[in-house]
Amino acid sequence: LSIGNYTRVSEFVIVGFPSLQPEYFVLVAWFFFFLYVTTTVGNLLLVVVFTLERSLHEPMYIIMVSFATVALPKLIARYWWNDGSLGFHTCFFQMHMIHYFGSLNSLILLTMALDRYLAICFPLRYPTMMTNQTMAGLTLFCWGIAHIFPGISTINFSLMPFCGPNKIIQAFCTIMSLKSLVCVDTSRQYSLAFAVAMFILYVPLAFIIFSYICIVISVLRMAKGQGRMKTFSTCATQGCIIAIYYIPRFFVYVTPFIPNLTMTPDKSIATTVFYSLFPPVINPFIYCLRTKEIKQIFRRWVQKRKGVMPTKHGQIVAVTMSN
Repeated sequence: LSIGNYTRVSEFVIVGFPSLQPEYFVLVAWFFFFLYVTTTVGNLLLVVVFTLERSLHEPMYIIMVSFATVALPKLIARYWWNDGSLGFHTCFFQMHMIHYFGSLNSLILLTMALDRYLAICFPLRYPTMMTNQTMAGLTLFCWGIAHIFPGISTINFSLMPFCGPNKIIQAFCTIMSLKSLVCVDTSRQYSLAFAVAMFILYVPLAFIIFSYICIVISVLRMAKGQGRMKTFSTCATQGCIIAIYYIPRFFVYVTPFIPNLTMTPDKSIATTVFYSLFPPVINPFIYCLRTKEIKQIFRRWVQKRKGVMPTKHGQIVAVTMSN
C-alpha cells in the first residue's frame, strides 16, 4: 500500500465491550452515568471546600484539585444512544487528554509522596521546605510537564495513515487501541510511546516506594504509639490510591510481553476502565472522610444548616427561630 495514496479515515467508532449484549446497554449506560455524576460532584465539592475554607490552604490540599475526566460522556452516549462515533481530531484530542491525565496522576502521586516524606522524615524543616507557594509551583509544574510526553506520542500517531477499519475495541481512544488501525508498521512509534509510558509511570513509582520505606523507618522510631497509628493511617490512605493506580496498569502493559498470558478484549477494557475511573471516584471519599480538618468543616456546615452554632468556647448552642 502506498502511503501517499489512501482514503483517510474521517472518524472512529468506540465499540466498548465487544461481547456485551444490546439488552444490557442501558444498564451499563446508567452505571457509567452514576460514576460520572459521583466523580464530578464529589471532586467539585472538594474544590469548593478547599476554595472557601482558608484553613485548608495548606500544601497537602492544593494537589487535591488536580482532577478531570474526558472519557465518560462519549462512553455513556455509546450505550445510551448507540452513538460511539468520534471525529478524527476529536479522538486524538481525547487520546492526548487521557494519557495526559494518566501522566499527571503519576506526577501528582509523586508530589504527594514527596510531601509526606518531608513532613515525616524532616518535620522541623518541613514548614520552610514545603510552603504553599512551593506546593503550588510543583503542582503547576506537574500540570505543564505532563503534556509533553503524551503530546509527542499523539502527534506521531496523528500523522500515521489510517485507511482501514475505524472501530476502536476500547472504551475510549488510546495509543494501544489505535495502533492496530494504522496501515503501516507502528512498532517504532509504539515502542517509543511504551518507553515513555514506562518512564512517566515507574520512575515516580520508584521514588514513591523509596519514600515510603523511609517513612516506615521514621515512623517505627517514634516513641508514641498514637503518633505511629496516625501517621500510618495517613500513609495507608495514599498507599491505597497508589496501588489502585499502578497495579492494574502494570498488568495491562506487561501482558503482551509475557508468553502464554493473554487477556480477552473485555477483560482488558474492564481493567483499563477500572484504573482510569475508580481512583477519581473514591478520591473525595477517601481524602475527605479520612481527613480530620475536612470532616470538622462538614460537621460545622451541617450544624449551621440545622441552626446549631458553636460558641467561642467550643460549646454548642441551638439557635431558635421566633415566629
